Amino acid sequence: MALQQRLDIRQSQSLVMTPQLQQAIKLLQLSNLELAEYVDSELERNPLLERDDGTGWNDAPTTGVDREEAPAPVNEARVADTVELATSDRMAGSNDAPLDTDYENVYTNSSAADMDSAGLGSGEQFGEWSSRSGGFDEEGEGFEATLTERPKLRDHLEEQITMDLGDRLDRMVAYALLDHLDEAGYFTGKLEEVAAQLGCGLEQVENVLLRMQRFDPAGIFARTLAECLGNQLREKNRLDPCMQALLNNLPLLAARNLQQLLKVCGCDAEDLSDMVAEIKALNPKPALAFDFEPVQTVVPDILMRASPGGGWIVELNTETLPRVLVNQRYHSRVTSGARSKADKEYIAEQFQSASWLVKSLHQRANTILKVATEIVRQQDAFFLHGLQFMKPLILRDIAEAIGMHESTVSRVTTNKFLSSPRGVFELKYFFTSAIQGADGQAAHSAEAVRYRIKALIDAEKADDTLSDDKIVEILRADGIDIARRTVAKYREGMKIPSSVQRRREKALGL
Repeated sequence: MALQQRLDIRQSQSLVMTPQLQQAIKLLQLSNLELAEYVDSELERNPLLERDDGTGWNDAPTTGVDREEAPAPVNEARVADTVELATSDRMAGSNDAPLDTDYENVYTNSSAADMDSAGLGSGEQFGEWSSRSGGFDEEGEGFEATLTERPKLRDHLEEQITMDLGDRLDRMVAYALLDHLDEAGYFTGKLEEVAAQLGCGLEQVENVLLRMQRFDPAGIFARTLAECLGNQLREKNRLDPCMQALLNNLPLLAARNLQQLLKVCGCDAEDLSDMVAEIKALNPKPALAFDFEPVQTVVPDILMRASPGGGWIVELNTETLPRVLVNQRYHSRVTSGARSKADKEYIAEQFQSASWLVKSLHQRANTILKVATEIVRQQDAFFLHGLQFMKPLILRDIAEAIGMHESTVSRVTTNKFLSSPRGVFELKYFFTSAIQGADGQAAHSAEAVRYRIKALIDAEKADDTLSDDKIVEILRADGIDIARRTVAKYREGMKIPSSVQRRREKALGL
């Protein structure tokens, strides 16, 4: 076979993603925090972009001229900001191309009849719908503003060192020991190293540590969990020999080995149950009461509330939408002053990039609202009656209902949160696998089955714990066809011990 070079002409089709489309897809899967960081970087890079702070328009923020009344350059239409594009009358616009190629029309409906005419069906007691952007009008300060500042643990301990330790060398040892305290309140260093560092005797370091173990909060400066709990019990005058034996055998307590605990403690089951109850009332991490940092609550992207006429109102949270606009006045000024070809090309490129970013943000908000609206419609029974009524749902169900691709729905539901009357949920939470019904027709959501298993275990009696096989029988009697290994997997996923361990726990009063 001869080897030679030649030129051929071939015709083929391929999908080429432009940089603008790549940017739109990237924005779609970002969370609100990641989106804010991305917009901030674009504001720094692009001189034609500016943030709408509500004080005015473009480069004249002190004039107080309303944006709608500000004069626009000739032949240059003003580009609306992202929040204005996300209003109810804009969200349903058919001229705004979606991020998904299969997506044609923005789905909005005002009644169950409209849903039926669109071929989407209507949920039970769904009622009237309203899909728009906006936020709840809530007055008052946020939760963080009501928190009081808690004292610092080091400051609290240093005050006690100053008051309780009069000897100067003891104070030096105490400050050295203080440097080895972890966030839970345990001493993690080695006494020999502290003694060698300060050039003092090991006995003196041990004595100072024992004195510091009597500091507030109780249990501080313990070296082990048993020592931490023992110091708290000693302060309450409850550290008797039986209790000390129990603390020395905490691994047996963790394993729920009732018979062995009764043997090593030398007491009956009633006394052992009382001692376990006392241990449960103690604080295994005494330092966590200090240096408190408020938990950062999730800021939802979608807000949902009941409609006065029945059904639900689904809105975008405008607090998570960046207010970005194109500075048309500045663009007109620099365009008229540009002389070189490179300057004109740079200005045109930045103007195109800024306009595309605003449009991409609008498309992102539009797509999120459509997907969230359909999820709420599909899971209407869950919001009305609770977790046991959640229906099985996969990405394809939403994609087919609103005319999008599954990959688009997957990106939309990543790191996006919905605030509902039943709490704040990630959109991914509503997608659960289906478990076949015993009749071979009705399907049950895996999340609803988990809820059912947990409810059965919570309601069981101490002398009649349910085995996995018994739970399978009960579920099959309720029309849920499930295997024993699936019940065991769900139970272990919820951190629920086996029936044998639960029986031991209930015998100990746990």
